[in-house]
Amino acid sequence: MSKILLILHVLAAVIAVGPVTVAGSMFPSAVRRAAAAPDRPEPVAAVRLLHQICRVYALVGLAVPVFGFATASSMHVLGSPWLIVSIVLTGVAALVLALLVLPAQEIAIAGLSGSGADTETAATRLEPAQIRRLAMLTGAFNLLWATVTILMIVRPGSTTGA
Repeated sequence: MSKILLILHVLAAVIAVGPVTVAGSMFPSAVRRAAAAPDRPEPVAAVRLLHQICRVYALVGLAVPVFGFATASSMHVLGSPWLIVSIVLTGVAALVLALLVLPAQEIAIAGLSGSGADTETAATRLEPAQIRRLAMLTGAFNLLWATVTILMIVRPGSTTGA
């Protein structure tokens, strides 16, 4: 049963977290392109699509810790320090995504869309500092997940020799 749970955990991580990290990383540059071409709808549509990918796969990503806890429980490693650190980092990554990245993406979309204002005014509402902050937050999210992935593979103190 542990192997099946581990397979489900890894598949959930690859299928859910991968798209969030890629789409999230692409988002800041897509916002810059959209702000540079306020008269074209395609770049704004791309930004909205990237945000939708991040939102949907963030929800799908909830399966990762669910299968992770089930796997760790079946392997009797819930008290292992590497796992506890991974759980904490996963929680921090989830908070960064839910409380910082996704809301910042929504603000950027609102800045691009405007609220009835002309497109030039809407584009100028997006400060370069906001886009840089969003890129930094997305990078932090990605770094947290990379660290968790490394901990899952190396597992300090593991008897597998990895």
